[in-house]
Amino acid sequence: MEGNEKGRIEAILFVAGEAVEIRELARALGQEEKQVRKTLNELESEYDFNQRGFLLKRFGTKVQLATRPLYAEDVVRLLQPVQRQSLSQAAMETLAVVAYKQPVTRAEVEQIRGVKCDYSLQSLTAKGLIQEVGRKETIGRPILFGTTDEFLSRFGIESLENLPPLPEPEGEDGENAEDHEELIP
Repeated sequence: MEGNEKGRIEAILFVAGEAVEIRELARALGQEEKQVRKTLNELESEYDFNQRGFLLKRFGTKVQLATRPLYAEDVVRLLQPVQRQSLSQAAMETLAVVAYKQPVTRAEVEQIRGVKCDYSLQSLTAKGLIQEVGRKETIGRPILFGTTDEFLSRFGIESLENLPPLPEPEGEDGENAEDHEELIP
């Protein structure tokens, strides 16, 4: 093969622009996944040591080239991108339910939130933060929703296991329910 292994990986990740499965990267390079992981680790160390303009972001079994946050202001000044719309409170609540309870149906989200969620689910899908991940095996076969790699990327999360823990549920008087477990017969 022409070129070096690191250069080949960089070229693929640069052109892909989005996260690539490491196994697909190995397949494209005609190499073992173990060797590709080793090369990715070397690249990541070099990028960090030299404070290169980009870094490797990992999302579970996927990897992506991304701009190093240290240089983000320079990029913004050059490109002056259109401001990304922030999510409404309703959309954030809906997204949180999907993230923590996935896969989840619209009806389940609405039951948890106590309000209709059609618009929020459509908006989050359009923004690429959630997606259809299947159908529930029940009457009507409702759509199941889950988060996307874009969700992980936008919120700076490597995997769903890195979501912060949910707070303990509170009792009616505002105290944690576990504080009164001894009172329950």
